[in-house]
Amino acid sequence: MQPRLLKDINVAGKKVLVRVDYNVPLDAQQNITDDFRIEASLETIQYLLQQDAIVILMSHLGRPKGNRVAEMSLAPAAKRLSEMLKQKVIFVDDCVGEIAEKAVAMLAKGSVALLENLRFHKEETSNDDTFSKQLAALADVYINDAFGTAHRAHASNVGITAHFSEKGIGFLLQKEIEFLVKTIETPERPFTVIMGGAKISGKIDLIEKLSESADSILIGGGMAYTFLSAPPYNYNVGNSLVEEDRKETATLVVEKFAKEGKRLALPSDSIVAKEISPEAETRIFPIEAMKMGWMGLDIGPKTQKEFKSILETSKTVLWNGPMGVFEVAPFANGTKFIAEYLVELTEKGVTTIIGGGDSAAALKAFGLEGRVSHTSTGGGASLELLSGAKLPAFEALKG
Repeated sequence: MQPRLLKDINVAGKKVLVRVDYNVPLDAQQNITDDFRIEASLETIQYLLQQDAIVILMSHLGRPKGNRVAEMSLAPAAKRLSEMLKQKVIFVDDCVGEIAEKAVAMLAKGSVALLENLRFHKEETSNDDTFSKQLAALADVYINDAFGTAHRAHASNVGITAHFSEKGIGFLLQKEIEFLVKTIETPERPFTVIMGGAKISGKIDLIEKLSESADSILIGGGMAYTFLSAPPYNYNVGNSLVEEDRKETATLVVEKFAKEGKRLALPSDSIVAKEISPEAETRIFPIEAMKMGWMGLDIGPKTQKEFKSILETSKTVLWNGPMGVFEVAPFANGTKFIAEYLVELTEKGVTTIIGGGDSAAALKAFGLEGRVSHTSTGGGASLELLSGAKLPAFEALKG
């Protein structure tokens, strides 16, 4: 049995408590530097407003560890959401207790309120049942639309479900599941996965799981050098990042792909430097000609062409992790190439999925956000879901 969908629940005129993910980055002046997650919640909120519901939003921000931390207040999120909705969002200075109860009691139909940071109460992360009941008492219907925290079993997304008969998932969570589960399990082929980032550790389960359904996996980023330095390649990769304790795992992955007749593509050349700096002297080395003192910090032009030759015939593409240290200009070209080419493929009708985290940040850095089929709002949650793990918050809404 699957969770009920928002569109199948009668919310007209009712108080609806929505778990959103407004864990957004703030600068020193409390300005939001990336509002992608707030924007992603708009479809659900606007639908509820069209139904004349009373919308009560709750979220966490940062890790205040049960303390009130002014720098982690959700007040800036309320302000930004007001601008996006073009209507006042009432900010409530707590999420439970008398302050929250009085504020919610005064809300009119068609209004929106955002409760203060859930994690100002330690009971949130300990999934405390009393805290869950206090939250649940604020509304008639519960909707979870926070994919970014769906891999955590907390009071606001797991414990709370026991206290609602009317409950389900919002449009964002529905879309995440559809893209990250259904599209990946039954992709239009060929299905190509692009994996990057610094390390294999933390992504090995993902690589092994995706190897079951992918036709090709392209590996870039720092993790590529662990593969290249391990058997059967045994390349000298200079001062590049290598996880010595993961070499055996890398070899097993390579052997598995060879046995199954699938393609595992690794860089054939690298952009190298002696330091990670905007002013660094860079060179292009073929992998077999890497030298000590130099580190691979991006995929080279030959690798870009090789990756493109595989991608251009793909019908479904999943990208998780940058191809290099894209935040530093001399090492951004490989990641930029992947981002731009995925936009091109999207325009040709290819299904392109960005697995959140650094890949989503790269899209934004290059001004390409919103131009692929789907960009996940959850880094850790998307990794766990794609690795085959169950998401506690999603499971709690079944039945």
